[in-house]
Amino acid sequence: MSDATPPSLYASREPIFPKRVSGTFRNLKWIIMIITLGIYYVTPWIRWDRGPQLPDQAVLVDLANRRFFFFWIEIWPHEFYFVAGLLIMAGLGLFLFTSALGRVWCGYACPQTVWTDLFMAVERWIEGDRNARLRLHRQKKLDFRKVRLRVTKWTAWFLIGLATGGAWVFYFADAPTLLSDLVTGQAHPVAYTTMLILTATTFFFGGFAREQICIYACPWPRIQAAMMDEDTLVVGYRHWRGEPRGTGKNRDGLGDCIDCNACVNVCPVGIDIRDGQQLECITCALCIDACDEMMEKVGKPRGLIDYLAISDEPREIEGNEPRPVWRHILRPRTIMYTALWSLVGIGLIFALFIRPDIEMTVAAVRNPTFVTLSDGSIRNTYDVRLLNKHGEDRPFRLTMTGHDQLHIELEGTPYESVNVPANETLLQRVYVIAPPNSEPVQSHRTDFRFWVEDLTNGDRAYKDSHFNGKGP
Repeated sequence: MSDATPPSLYASREPIFPKRVSGTFRNLKWIIMIITLGIYYVTPWIRWDRGPQLPDQAVLVDLANRRFFFFWIEIWPHEFYFVAGLLIMAGLGLFLFTSALGRVWCGYACPQTVWTDLFMAVERWIEGDRNARLRLHRQKKLDFRKVRLRVTKWTAWFLIGLATGGAWVFYFADAPTLLSDLVTGQAHPVAYTTMLILTATTFFFGGFAREQICIYACPWPRIQAAMMDEDTLVVGYRHWRGEPRGTGKNRDGLGDCIDCNACVNVCPVGIDIRDGQQLECITCALCIDACDEMMEKVGKPRGLIDYLAISDEPREIEGNEPRPVWRHILRPRTIMYTALWSLVGIGLIFALFIRPDIEMTVAAVRNPTFVTLSDGSIRNTYDVRLLNKHGEDRPFRLTMTGHDQLHIELEGTPYESVNVPANETLLQRVYVIAPPNSEPVQSHRTDFRFWVEDLTNGDRAYKDSHFNGKGP
């Protein structure tokens, strides 16, 4: 038997140090990063005047009062279908973009990608470009310079993570007030705990895990294949033009690829796109910028690496032009996703505009089903819940229709109206009474309708119910 150590089934991670690159897609990534991070960090500080007794924050998840504010829109717990609809639209949008352009979401707008790009930019700014970072990584001696650079980089990463965690908690409370409480140590422990967790995860995911999250933790690389087909535009390498690759001035019999590895050196996940489509590829297109720059230097046409569709490969091999981009984007699959996305969006907008400002629910008390009063009248009891969505107290009047011999009484008040506090729900017990020997008493069931009217502006809402009598 041999004493040789068997080879390991697992390879340790090789750190990736992408090289700086400039070009169309890199500039697009910078623009998207600035916009998305700007929205994330700035949004909690946007003020929005909603009147008295309501928060002045434009976007706020008010867990204490179970409401979600988004500029002029206010979502209540029973209206969670709006949130569900937005999530469905987000899913359909992801399917649409993946079907048309592959993992374009992963390459440009995914939070993991955006924050990793930011962390890499900070790392490059502090430690230098690819070669300088490689030398620092391979340096075994821990001298003052290496410690200084590492500490400076980690401090910057920590501050970014802290700002990320801080911005998140500001979405759940009034931002200026919470900031003051955080600085003075008066904030709730949940706020500090949440910030600590998000700071740590941002620091680790963006600074160390990076592409490992995309490759191993994220399920989307395994799902994306179901969304793509031969007409999907993905980042690819034109083998028929680039092969056989080689270096040197004498290029007789060689393709356009000079095997400079520029595309590999700029890849944030460390793959070689010339090996074909791979699970790790996030379609960031930085390899296109790197290759185009190199092609210009050697006097070759751009586009050796480009957004390609499998269905266009035979056409290009024969020397024909690929089909226009719109032919790849406008096809039955993408049209279907667009139609579904639009239908959900139109439905949400329609539901948003037709929803009432006052709402009511009615729950009949069935234990007992009815009560016989001393004069022979029959009384049914109902719990009516009134919701006032306005930012001020409103008087609501309760009435009923459906049978002339039925009348209502409100517990605790001789009047037909009650005052409902601003942005709150009021539970009011209501009695419906039928006189002795009346038709509702002699019947097992009499249908009627509860009405609630806002006496301030005349808005009305109703709920149908029924009265239980003794029967014949």
